[in-house]
Amino acid sequence: MEGAGALAVKDAGMSKRAAPPRVWGARAALAAFALDQANKLWLIYFYHLGLRQPVRLTPFLDLILAKNSGISYSLLSAHGAVGRWSLFALAIAATALLALWLWHTGTRASALGLGLIIGGALGNACDRLFHGYVADFYHFHLGGFSWYVFNLADVAICAGVALLLLEPLIKPAKDFS
Repeated sequence: MEGAGALAVKDAGMSKRAAPPRVWGARAALAAFALDQANKLWLIYFYHLGLRQPVRLTPFLDLILAKNSGISYSLLSAHGAVGRWSLFALAIAATALLALWLWHTGTRASALGLGLIIGGALGNACDRLFHGYVADFYHFHLGGFSWYVFNLADVAICAGVALLLLEPLIKPAKDFS
């Protein structure tokens, strides 16, 4: 009788098998997207950063509200509906390709990296869809040096790219020769 009970638990999906990499990537995408959107909503609508800016957090970090109508570093600024929808479509197409890559990836590190990139891209795409621009907040500066203004979606994208680039150095590919 004990064996039948154990079998029922195993059949109910309660085995201790590790989740496939794509599940880890989906979790990372959801977390990156949710954190980015929650941060943006809080800073814009509850903290009213636009009315308080700049907010000096440290001698080298300020909070400001920058409305980026382009892509990275405000390249390809899209003023108008055609540009806005073109950049939105580009973001969705890139995200779909990344999701396809995620579905087929075999390692947890690649899946986490792809998930972070997907979550960040979707966070910025939502801004573009609902506001017509991407809201950026964090401004690093030191002396005469000023880094571009970014948001948590950008942090997720950069961390994801770093994971993808560093994975081969951490765990070299198997030799198939």
